[in-house]
Amino acid sequence: MVQEPTISAEELAAIVGGYHGDPFGVLGPHAGDGGLILRTLLPHADSVTILIGDEQTAMSRVHEAGFFEAFLPGKEAGLVYELQIRTHDGHVYVTADPYAYPPLLTDFDEYLLAQGTHMHIYERMGAHMMTVNGRSGVRFAVWAPSALRVSVVGRFNNWDGRCHPMRFYHNSGVWEIFIPDLGEGELYKYEIKTRYKDYTVTKTDPVGFFSEMRPKTASIVWDLEKYQWQDEQWLVNRPQRQAQNAPMSVYEVHLGSWKMKQEDGEWHWLTYPELAEQLVPYVKEMGYTHIELLPITEHPFDGSWGYQVTGYFAPTSRFGTPTEFMAFVDTCHQAGIGVILDWVPAHFPTDQHGLSFFDGTHLYEHADPRQGTHPDWGTLVFNFGRYEVRQFLISNAIFWLDKYHLDGLRVDAVASMLYLDFSREDGQWVPNRFGGRENLEAIEFIRLFNDRVHELYPDVLTIAEESTAWPGVSKPVSEGGLGFSLKWNMGWMHDTLQYMSNDPIYRSFHQGTLTFSLLYAFSEHFMLPFSHDEVVHLKKSMLDKMPGDLWQKFANLRLLYGYQWAHPGKKLLFMGGEFGQWREWSEARSLDWHLLDEEEKHKGVQLLMRHINHLYQTEKALYEHDTSWDGFTWIDFRDAQHSILAFARHAPSSKESILVVCNFTPVVRHEYRLGVPEAGTYVELLNSDDRKYGGSGIINSEPMMSQLTAWQDQPFSVMLNLPPLAFIYLKRRHD
Repeated sequence: MVQEPTISAEELAAIVGGYHGDPFGVLGPHAGDGGLILRTLLPHADSVTILIGDEQTAMSRVHEAGFFEAFLPGKEAGLVYELQIRTHDGHVYVTADPYAYPPLLTDFDEYLLAQGTHMHIYERMGAHMMTVNGRSGVRFAVWAPSALRVSVVGRFNNWDGRCHPMRFYHNSGVWEIFIPDLGEGELYKYEIKTRYKDYTVTKTDPVGFFSEMRPKTASIVWDLEKYQWQDEQWLVNRPQRQAQNAPMSVYEVHLGSWKMKQEDGEWHWLTYPELAEQLVPYVKEMGYTHIELLPITEHPFDGSWGYQVTGYFAPTSRFGTPTEFMAFVDTCHQAGIGVILDWVPAHFPTDQHGLSFFDGTHLYEHADPRQGTHPDWGTLVFNFGRYEVRQFLISNAIFWLDKYHLDGLRVDAVASMLYLDFSREDGQWVPNRFGGRENLEAIEFIRLFNDRVHELYPDVLTIAEESTAWPGVSKPVSEGGLGFSLKWNMGWMHDTLQYMSNDPIYRSFHQGTLTFSLLYAFSEHFMLPFSHDEVVHLKKSMLDKMPGDLWQKFANLRLLYGYQWAHPGKKLLFMGGEFGQWREWSEARSLDWHLLDEEEKHKGVQLLMRHINHLYQTEKALYEHDTSWDGFTWIDFRDAQHSILAFARHAPSSKESILVVCNFTPVVRHEYRLGVPEAGTYVELLNSDDRKYGGSGIINSEPMMSQLTAWQDQPFSVMLNLPPLAFIYLKRRHD
């Protein structure tokens, strides 16, 4: 029987219609004349009974949509009660009333969130399992300041947005609710009723910790605190491992296509546990110091490689759970391998379930398409001038360092953030307040990001993919820079690959293409990248870029890597390059591991990379002074006619040097005289022409005594055989 309600018809219509902006002002317990009035909206309920110990009170249905009321004489605020609910199909269950719980966001948290200065929003936002007043459940919180109403929806309420509308905090724009009796694994979304043309949309949690497998998009409640980390020793030693004077050799990986498994005639991704079992030992054996992961934050489209993120706080469910990803990182650390995440704060996709037009307004992005859309990628650009957006992104960066113990963040597409006219024609962009093209708000965000990250985690690396000549990218913010630890040296990469693509007969005309990099090699703290971007979109694989016949292609590739590892700067190579993958990379298939069984030359490249990585870590001269002339001396850069480069790398701490000679032609240079800085006996440490690497076997197996013959501006010299299309590393022997 339907009785008369104790609230106005307007309020009742708003509650049952799902557009009341203050549901806690209506639902739950409220003081009445001489007692408490309890109200609840349960559209799926046939009847509702209030349980107070052994006392039972039936609630009256006052609206056919499932709005129930009851008056409890003599009862006061703070009453502990449960609701016994009988559904229309006869199912009976007992639960606590979400609207009986007090606000859980503290005044201090709300103040920080409102100011946009909360650097750990993931502790307050999203879905958190907790116990409140002795009852376990999940607290949900989401930022949607312009919404008319926000509800949590899931299987637990039949995805009905009328059932669990949230409490609104006017100062911060946050909506919150504690729903008792929910736990880990629960699916949920936020249903947002906006003020824009009655537009209602269901959104994934922006601070959700786990998501369904695409194409499904619901968030999943997950406990991030249950994993027991075993990487204390790594974290203690990390400052020394990641210092500027430490070796850094990075294996860039797309987890989905590094290796696949075949089951029931179909190819499947490896899981996080399987990657821990297979990828980590391989990286360790190959001598890399770090793994850099293409974005593993949740994304809807495989073909975006992870660069169009919808779940900034969720490791992708493609390979397993957040806990399993933690274990993967832990396994890396226990093997002495750092983990860097490719992080994407420059833009985000337009998918309806994501951040775009989140609460019926352009909340995360600019409203003006000249500022808010990215013409190259069809994505939206974050509004870096909004404090809450900066807070979201910086908290996200800190989240991965805090909860997942990551060792660095490679920041994608920094150039697109720095310039307002990036990839835009005249009239398609809005100048800054001074009339310039610099994105002043993005610059401020980048500096704040680097300051906050390095303040909390001084030994963590931030790495900029920045392709222009913007000054001071890796200079501290306090000195006017952007504050990154390292910058990808895109100029070196482009020039080197352009030079190597030339037939050796023409390389003598392009010697300056190689030597030019030393004019600016120490202007930033550089990383030398041959990344995934260089082996896609018809650019060919690293091996296939090389000119010449089969033998020359492999020789050129080995030479290229030897030159890269000897050049000042940290090193990065995308997976597959280390064994000479023939095909361009595709995210849809595994690397061509079968090549290692079909052609010895692939094994030779792989063996060389293993040896060069291990040598790199043991010879201080190859890494100790990557950022100054103290670690580098030209021996001969003038021999363009023979396309030979010779230089020395130095370790001032040990007063040792490695001499490097690169022959970029297929001509053997017998009795080549090399100038050396000190008298003594020199030995060959590494030679890419060794037969075990697939070379022709022109090596210098015998020690070389220096001669008192000045050469190439050096006081002494040695005679050696310089192999074709090869590099050699020499070192003075200490007898």
